[in-house]
Amino acid sequence: MICFPNAKINLGLRITEKRADGFHNLETIFYPVHGFCDCLEFIESSKLTFENTGIQIDTPPEKNLCVKAWNIFKAKFDIPPVHMILHKNIPFGGGLGGGSADASFLLTALNSYFSVGASTQELEKMALELGSDCPFFIKNQPVFAEGRGEIFSSTDISLKGYWILLVKPDVAISTAEAYRGVHPFKREKKITEEISTDLHQWKNHIDNDFEASIFINHPEIAAVKAQMYELGAVYASMSGSGATVYGIFDHELTVPEHIKPIWFGQLQ
Repeated sequence: MICFPNAKINLGLRITEKRADGFHNLETIFYPVHGFCDCLEFIESSKLTFENTGIQIDTPPEKNLCVKAWNIFKAKFDIPPVHMILHKNIPFGGGLGGGSADASFLLTALNSYFSVGASTQELEKMALELGSDCPFFIKNQPVFAEGRGEIFSSTDISLKGYWILLVKPDVAISTAEAYRGVHPFKREKKITEEISTDLHQWKNHIDNDFEASIFINHPEIAAVKAQMYELGAVYASMSGSGATVYGIFDHELTVPEHIKPIWFGQLQ
């Protein structure tokens, strides 16, 4: 069976408070980027194996989220081992949720292929064991996320017809570095209240709290965001904790060679 796990972007990302368990509460809107995908295939096998092509993943197979996803699914349902082949296009460590998408798409594909009949809620619960943003990819629709990023509310936000440019500078941002620079606080209005305004006004209201400190430490990321606006983006932001920056455009454009995009396409 073959599936195509897609990337996501964050429309705004606000860190509202630090929790007693050491995690942080946040507000964000997860938006799927359906055209930018990995390719994940599996076939039944005599033992569980994992193969990686494309961008090479720098963790041993047993620590890969897809392998962990199979183990979680196997613990609940009697399925045979599989051989997995993951062709990686979405860079990891870029704030695009590629690894989370791979694992969550695998859960959905296993459920379908083996006709297990797990509900959406069961799949989301299993996905949450893998990571806070993993449940998003089960339904794979725009949502307003709170808590650690796992509490979802529906949103009618649509960017259908807009174009998106994704650029990832050659920078790695660790989760520890990203959170070390934030100062949690709650705004008077939630992102959902402010994002309902004209998209051309988003840059005045919709922010990513990670940018302030990360842009100081990594000015090359800030430079990419500035380039997006120079190219005519109606909105630009870093996705997640970086380092990918996206620009949303209301028209198609010829991307200059020096920009070095990882993807440019139309949103659904």
